[in-house]
Amino acid sequence: MLKGVFIGCLFLVVSCKSKIEKTKPALKSITESVYASGIIKSKDQYQAFVSVNGIIKEVFVKEGDAVKKGTPILSISNETQRLNKENAELARAYASIDANKGKLDEALLFVQLSKNKMKNDSLMYVRQQNLWKQQVGTRAELEQKELAYENSKNSYFSAKIKYADLKRQLDFSSNQSQKNLSISQRLEQDYTLTSEIDGVVYSLLKSRGEIVSPQVPIAVIGSAKEFLLELQVDEYDILKIKKGQKVLVRMDSYKDQVFEARVSHIDPFMNERSRTFLVEAIFDKQPSPLYPNITFEANIVLNTKKNALLVPRNYLVNDSFVVKVDGSRVPVKTGMKDYQQVEILSGIGITDELQKPSE
Repeated sequence: MLKGVFIGCLFLVVSCKSKIEKTKPALKSITESVYASGIIKSKDQYQAFVSVNGIIKEVFVKEGDAVKKGTPILSISNETQRLNKENAELARAYASIDANKGKLDEALLFVQLSKNKMKNDSLMYVRQQNLWKQQVGTRAELEQKELAYENSKNSYFSAKIKYADLKRQLDFSSNQSQKNLSISQRLEQDYTLTSEIDGVVYSLLKSRGEIVSPQVPIAVIGSAKEFLLELQVDEYDILKIKKGQKVLVRMDSYKDQVFEARVSHIDPFMNERSRTFLVEAIFDKQPSPLYPNITFEANIVLNTKKNALLVPRNYLVNDSFVVKVDGSRVPVKTGMKDYQQVEILSGIGITDELQKPSE
C-alpha cells in the first residue's frame, strides 16, 4: 500500500517537472514602438457653422455631394434682411452723385455768375478810380463802386465755399449710403452657408425648416481624396514621439492588412481630460476608399534592431532577472522591448536555457 502511494507521488513530481516551460535566447529583429489608437480624418475637415439665427429655408446639397469653394450649402430665411437691403439700395440711389448732379451744377453755375459779377464790378471800380483821378464824378460814386466790388467779391468766395460744402456733403452721403449697402449685402451673405474648401459634404446635421444658431454645427465638410490619421498618445510616451517616425496602422475596415504612415504633426497641448496628446500622421501609400471617423490601432516605431538577443518578456523577473533551468536566478541588463520580447544586453548567452518563472 505504501509502495503504491510513493509511486503516485513520484509520478506527480515528474509530471510537474515536465510542465515547466523552457526557452533559449534567440537572435532576431526587434522593434520598439508606442501604441496609439485614433480615427481617420479627411484633410481640411471642418464643421460648418452659420453666422446668424434663423430657420433653414432651403438645403442645396446632399450628403456625399462634391462641392467647390463658395458652393452654397443652405440658406436661412431672411425677409427682414431683404427689406433692409432694399432700403439701403434706395438710400444709395437717392444719395448718389449722379442723382444730385443738378444741385452741384446749380451751385457751380452760381459760383461762375458770382465770379463774372466780381470781375465786372472790379472793372467798374477801376474806371471810377481813374475818373476820380481826373476830377470826374463824385466821391460817393467812387465809394458806391468800391462797395459793389467788395460785395460781389464776398459773394463769389461765399459761393465757392457753399459749392465745396455741398460737394463734400454729397460725397459723404454717397459714400455712407454705399457703405451701408455693402454692409447690408455682407449681412445678406451670412444667411447663405457656403463651403470653405473644394471637397465633399460628409454629413448634414440639419434639415429644411429646422431652427439654427451660430452655436450648433450644420455640416461636416472635408477633402474627398486626402486623409490623415489622428492618434491619441499617452502623456507617458509623448516625449518619445518625433516628426517623421514610421507608423504601422491596422484598421478593422482592412482586416489582415498593415499600412505605413509617417508622423506629420504633434499637438503641443495636452487634453487634460484624457491625459493624451494629439499626433497626426500621413499615409505613405493611402488605401482607397477611406471615410472619416474610421477607427484604427497603430504602433509608432521608435527603434528597430537586427540580430538582437531576445527572450520572451514573461521570462523576466522584476525586469532584471532570469531563471535558468537549474533554478538559479541570474541578473541581466535589458535593452529594447516590445509587447512580447525583450533584448538582453548582458548576463546570459544564446546557449543558456531558461525556465519560465512561476507566477
